[in-house]
Amino acid sequence: MRGGEMPKVSFVGAGPGDPDLITVKGLRLLEEADVLVYTGSLVNPGLVARSHAGIKLDSHGMRLEEIVDAMVLHARAGARVVRLHSGDPALYGAIVEQMQGLSREGIDYEVIPGVSSLFAAAAALRTQLTLGGVAESVIITRPAGATLEEDEIPALSTHKATMVFFLGSAHLEEITSRVACPKETPAAVVYHASWPDQKVVRGTVSDIAAKARAAGIEKTALLLIGGVLDPGHSGHHRSQLYS
Repeated sequence: MRGGEMPKVSFVGAGPGDPDLITVKGLRLLEEADVLVYTGSLVNPGLVARSHAGIKLDSHGMRLEEIVDAMVLHARAGARVVRLHSGDPALYGAIVEQMQGLSREGIDYEVIPGVSSLFAAAAALRTQLTLGGVAESVIITRPAGATLEEDEIPALSTHKATMVFFLGSAHLEEITSRVACPKETPAAVVYHASWPDQKVVRGTVSDIAAKARAAGIEKTALLLIGGVLDPGHSGHHRSQLYS
């Protein structure tokens, strides 16, 4: 071990796509890593290239057990191991299963948060997710699919909140047909938020799915619904912070 340190794995949030949107601490760990484990289908190659790791493992297509075994093997050998996750690993990052696997093998770990694609999408839309007089809450959810038998979209959409849908690019039509909010509610789809090929499509609940398909968006996008997407027409009042 380095200087008698116990073996440890660092889970690092890579940010939404733009390599410059990783945290300072995350970048330092990335540059110091001996072993980098990342998902090539989600993490920007430009960020992977910034790592000086002698071993870089693309986990795309690997099973959970294979990923954990690889991290355990190298950590026990004294290597600095970084597990790089897209966005922030706390949102649909599937890190708990990996941490449990490391714990069973006596390997310590830490988590370095990252900038979620949710926040990159808000930046692309030039708005806030919470806005006085419009929405004081944010609901983050996903539609049912291969890894989720049943969702709560109809019930969740009855609240006066900004809704953000992850993992729903293939289900835009289904989602918008099931939300309880009015069909004229503003909506937007942001593809590859912060990447060079970012696309932003605006509309309403009634037409956003068709507009997104017309723009060629089929995957890797977020759907946002709520009055914050059109604050000028949604009863927004000035914040008291600067009054």
